[in-house]
Order: sequence, then C-alpha cells, then structure tokens
Amino acid sequence: MKKTILWLLAATLLAGTVAAQEIPSRSETLRTLIRVNDYFMKKHADPTAVMPYYSRKKVYESNIWTRAVYYEGLMALYGIYPENRYYDYACDWAEFHKWGMRRDNTTSRNADNYCCAQTYIDLYRLTPRPEMLTKTVAAMNMLVNTPQVDDWTWIDAIQMGMPVLVKLGVDRGDDRYCEKAWKMYAWSRNTLAGGLYNEKEGLWWRDKDFVPPYKEPNGRNCYWSRGNGWVVAALVRVLDELPADAPHREVYVEDLRTMCRALKKCQRKDGFWNVSLHDETNYGGPETSGTALFVYGMAWGVNNGVLDRAEYLPVIVKAWNAMCSQAVHENGFLGYVQGTGKEPKDGQPVTHTSVPDFEDYGTGCFLLAGTEVYKLQ
Repeated sequence: MKKTILWLLAATLLAGTVAAQEIPSRSETLRTLIRVNDYFMKKHADPTAVMPYYSRKKVYESNIWTRAVYYEGLMALYGIYPENRYYDYACDWAEFHKWGMRRDNTTSRNADNYCCAQTYIDLYRLTPRPEMLTKTVAAMNMLVNTPQVDDWTWIDAIQMGMPVLVKLGVDRGDDRYCEKAWKMYAWSRNTLAGGLYNEKEGLWWRDKDFVPPYKEPNGRNCYWSRGNGWVVAALVRVLDELPADAPHREVYVEDLRTMCRALKKCQRKDGFWNVSLHDETNYGGPETSGTALFVYGMAWGVNNGVLDRAEYLPVIVKAWNAMCSQAVHENGFLGYVQGTGKEPKDGQPVTHTSVPDFEDYGTGCFLLAGTEVYKLQ
C-alpha cells in the first residue's frame, strides 16, 4: 500500500510537471498577444505623441529606441495576425516622423537613433515607396562609407543598429552593408575593452565599465539580463535575414547557440530570469523584458533548426507560461518590466504592479517572444 501511494504521488507530480511544460494553443497565445498590445495601443492612442519621462522632467520624440522596439514587436504580431489597425498605427507613426531618424538626423552614429529604421524597412517591404527609405539609406550609407567601426560601445546598440544594416543590405543586394554590420559587431565582441563577449561563459558584459575587475556583490561577473537579451534579439533578427551561405553567418549561429546554453543554466525555477544573470541576490526577482528576449531567441532557434527542440522547448514553455500567468495582468498591462538603465540596480523597483519609465519596449519584447511561441506548434 505504501509503495502504491508513493507511486501515485510521483505520477501526480510528474503529470503536473508535464502539463506545466505544454505549449499553449495558438489561439490562446494569440489572445494574450492581442490583449497586451491592445492595452498599449489604447493607452497610447496617438502614435505621434511625445513621450514624457517624468523622472528627468523631459519629453522625447516617439521615434526613440524604446518606441522603435515596440514597433519591432508590433510588426512581428502583424506578420501572424495582419490587422489593418496595426499597419495603420505603424504607418501613421512613420509618416509623422517623415521616415526619419530621431531629430531627423541622418548623420547620427548612435544606434538608438536609427533603430526606428527596422520598422521603416518592414513597412517598405509591404507597400514600397522610395521616400520611405530615403533617409534610412542616407544614414546607412554614412556608416558604410566612413571607416569607423567603434560606434557600438554598449551591447544594446547591437540590437538597435545591426539589423538595420543587414536588412538594407539584403534588400539592396549590397554586401557592403552586411560586411559593415559584421565589422561593427566584431569590434564590440572582440576588441572593445578586450571584447565584451566572454566566450568562456557565453555571455556579454554590458559595456567596458562592467568588464573585470568589476564584479557583482557575490563576486561573479556582472551580466545584465536585458543587455544580453538585446544581443540575442540582434542575432535572431540578423539570422532571419541572411541567406544560408552568407559570410559570418556561422559565427552568428554559434554565438546564439552558446548564449542560449549559458542562459538555460541560469533560468529561475519559476521560469523567469533575474536582472542579474549570475547573482540572484542583486535585485533578484522575476524580470519580463530580458525573459521575453530570451524566449524570442530560443523559440526562433527551435523554429529554424538552430537549437534542439527537445532540449529547449521545456525552457521556452516554462518561461512563456510564467510571463503569461505572472506578468500579464487581466487588462494587458505587463508587470515585472525593469525600467531603462544598464545594470541590475537601474529601473527599480521591478514588481508585479510597478510601471517602468517607458512601457513600450517591454511590450515590444513580449510581442517578439509571443509570435515565435505561436509558431512552435
């Protein structure tokens, strides 16, 4: 009798574990994505409105990087659910900014300022008109035709900038854009402060300030969750564009694989990742934006044969279900999103109900993740 009870208990626990790892249905995933996006679009009904940053007593144009990341997610959602209102919302935003960079500056070398061009290119592919990319081409030509490769001094910039160059290079059939993207990536990866990518641990220091001897309170290397998430997203968005025989593609693939192996090891028991990947005591707790970017990268990897499905599906589903059950409010608000910054202590507190200084990028990250989870069936 005792053995029977123990067996039944073990079977029950196993059944619960298996159930927890099931991929949600496509209809359920889509409903969640629509709910989260609807919350954002209703709250920010005017896509052209400036964005108040209360803690700095400033306002920002709506084509800064935070909003640009939101539109990356919106265009991904549009790809699986082509609602006219999504297209109109993105197009009205782009038209208002005259398809230009922040402050209409086509000579800006700051990747944050031309992140918006990722969506301009996506919209151009749907309804091409030359004026849609005139300023994007000018800005990217400036990068290609000048010798500097040392612009991406923080790893967030890799996601903001590299996909623009690669998308444009693929569309125009011009290898110079993709080669410039590689050289800029390689400089950040291998040269800056001895290289911001630690191949041994498979993770990236956010910028030169966090390279050793800088350490976390527990004595380990400081790897910021969302910063590493930006690199994962950049690799996905570049690999999604490049042909199979493109130069440097295998380096990008191997970097994505190595990062995902490292990230798998530091996933929290509840499915999220901490803001500090190697120190759960340094502002520990669930964090949605980094978690969503990791789900995006891993799900894309499984969907495209870059990552092993059996190995990564449990990681993906555990994280996605955690975000849906713990971070997504009934009205679509996203909890546990760390505010802007560059390290664990920034943008705190991160709680179920805390509102980050900008809500847009967290929503964008979540939409990117969910559209890849939708494709997992």
